[in-house]
Amino acid sequence: MIAQKKDKKNMKRRILAAILTAMMTGTMLIGCGRETEIQVFIAASLNTVMAELAKMYEETHPEVKITYNADSSGTLLTQIEEGYECDIFFSAAQKQMDQLEEDGLMMEGTRANVVNNQVVVITLKDSRTKVTGLENLGGAENIALAGGSVPVGRYTRQALMNLGLLEETEDPAAITTAQISEALGGVEISEQDNVSKVLAAVAEGSCEVGTAYYSDTYGYEDDLQILETVDYELSGSVIYPIAQVINEEADVTQIAAAQDFAAFILSDEAKEVFDRYYFDTNVE
Repeated sequence: MIAQKKDKKNMKRRILAAILTAMMTGTMLIGCGRETEIQVFIAASLNTVMAELAKMYEETHPEVKITYNADSSGTLLTQIEEGYECDIFFSAAQKQMDQLEEDGLMMEGTRANVVNNQVVVITLKDSRTKVTGLENLGGAENIALAGGSVPVGRYTRQALMNLGLLEETEDPAAITTAQISEALGGVEISEQDNVSKVLAAVAEGSCEVGTAYYSDTYGYEDDLQILETVDYELSGSVIYPIAQVINEEADVTQIAAAQDFAAFILSDEAKEVFDRYYFDTNVE
């Protein structure tokens, strides 16, 4: 029974690969006089920049409608694994993309790195916080921190480990906020589901400090202060990969549209937009 299921999955994968190859040789075209909708799952930190990129793409491709599902990369991966319809996954970390590939849910040959980001410690301007960065994070009254399954939460935990503020562990994502609070002297921590909620908690003044991405500060320059830009040697590289997802509900036109939109995200035109939104496009 297991072998039959594997054979069936491999057969579907080969069929999809054949379709993709045909599209790449130009034998299939997007659009047949009707609108095609593609489902794109994006990390929450990409929400603003991707809204502009969708608008740009739809202006030249009126036959395609881009629908986003924005949340933490861990939540998005779980949804894909549970069978949510998805055509493209744009993650804030390699870990979730690695798992997607391991699950056999990625369309072969479509994975690519798009941008890099950087973890920052933020506070409201004029907050008068005594915190200057991760090393004295425990000096805050309260901290907004993403959960371990959220890439920015994992990167923050990794950085705190490398600073010697948290005990070494093979999986930083498994470190709970209670453990972090204890390690930082009992500081109150407000755990958030994704990086956008961390940003909101700090911007609204409900938390004194938080960790987010540099790109998240776009549009908040008058409200937020960056206390520290965390070095890659502490957090590790914050690379965002993209890939097409095997969507068994998609027809040929939808698959072709997803391929074309993913190519647009990797284009020089899109890179200019990512640069404006504080992402680093110098990624191998």
